[in-house]
Amino acid sequence: MGIVKIDSDLHEEARRASTVMCRSINAQAEFWMKIGMLAEANPTLSFNEIVKMQLAATYMHLADAAVA
Repeated sequence: MGIVKIDSDLHEEARRASTVMCRSINAQAEFWMKIGMLAEANPTLSFNEIVKMQLAATYMHLADAAVA
């Protein structure tokens, strides 16, 4: 775990979004960073496609764990 310094306005946006999405501020920031990283790596995918891809990967991981 580390500390990331961000602009106070961005912190406030994360706080607001975290309330709406029922996440902690840290979880909201992590979500935004992960989606941003995936968007940069997959510039042709939309936000919804990225989320769908991540959900599919989670289901596959859960299915693999159930078999083991």
